[in-house]
Amino acid sequence: MSPAAGFPILFITATRIGDAVLSSGLIKRLHDEIPGARFTIVAGPDAAPLFAHTPNLDRVIVFEKSKSGGHWLELWRKVRHTRWGLIVDLRGSGISRFLSTKRRAIHRRSPQPIHKVLEAARTLRIEDDPAPPHIFTSPDVEAYADELTKGAGPILAMAPAANWVGKTWPVERFSQVAMTLLHGYGPLAGGRLMVLGGPGDDALARSLKDSAGRRFINLAGKVDLLTAFACLKRARLFIGNDSGAMHLAAASGTPTIGLFGPSDERLYAPWGEYTRVVRGPRSFEQIQAVDPGFSQALCHMMDLPVKTVVAAANELVKATEAKHA
Repeated sequence: MSPAAGFPILFITATRIGDAVLSSGLIKRLHDEIPGARFTIVAGPDAAPLFAHTPNLDRVIVFEKSKSGGHWLELWRKVRHTRWGLIVDLRGSGISRFLSTKRRAIHRRSPQPIHKVLEAARTLRIEDDPAPPHIFTSPDVEAYADELTKGAGPILAMAPAANWVGKTWPVERFSQVAMTLLHGYGPLAGGRLMVLGGPGDDALARSLKDSAGRRFINLAGKVDLLTAFACLKRARLFIGNDSGAMHLAAASGTPTIGLFGPSDERLYAPWGEYTRVVRGPRSFEQIQAVDPGFSQALCHMMDLPVKTVVAAANELVKATEAKHA
């Protein structure tokens, strides 16, 4: 099926959720600036649901890699019959050379470390005015998020999981931070704890329940990405490892603290004014020297103390009081 009349754009984005979020602002920029823009979005299975409510969306193509490399040929077969107005290829592939298009914008990896939002902006030559991450939702999604988060008290959102043990801060420390912030004289005293994660993170999430008691919202493995994003909009503060959830939180506008160790914040820091990066005493390069391939099954986050994260949380809550007044 060919896209409807208008200016058809083929937008090929990332496999990973975090990378897809960081480049998502390009879609909004194209939607805002190109009359008649219509989108066909190509994304990996994990990231594809993020784009379900993109305005003027013709279709989302789920792009699954195959060992033989046949996934590019399969994609070509699906999109070759359309004369595209623009192809944006954030994977930096050569597929656009074999498709009919008026213009191509092909991602090129920067030789120097540069944030992924700026790297994506360079694809459209808008690095002087980069497009911040933006995820579209629907009224139904927002209403469901209202239902899930209804209740009194500010929400502390946490995502204690990550895609590798090396960058996963111990869950016991998440619990200590939650108890400090939500109880006694903490800045979110009387608030609620909301935990996010994937289908395999439910047990990890439930281990944080004692930190909040009855004031606990467990969304891990229970909601889709867009609902999780909408719920994050309603949080007062987010704390999490470098993950897709962290980037969703920052994109939602919620004050966001990213916990970093074997991740390069120059590339992957949460994007936005109300964000902070916290790490232990070791730099990314120092951790990389110990584990050059980032393949060891050990946690590189053990030297990040609870007090450092609590101090960052206190500072960020105070700095955003006017925003949440």
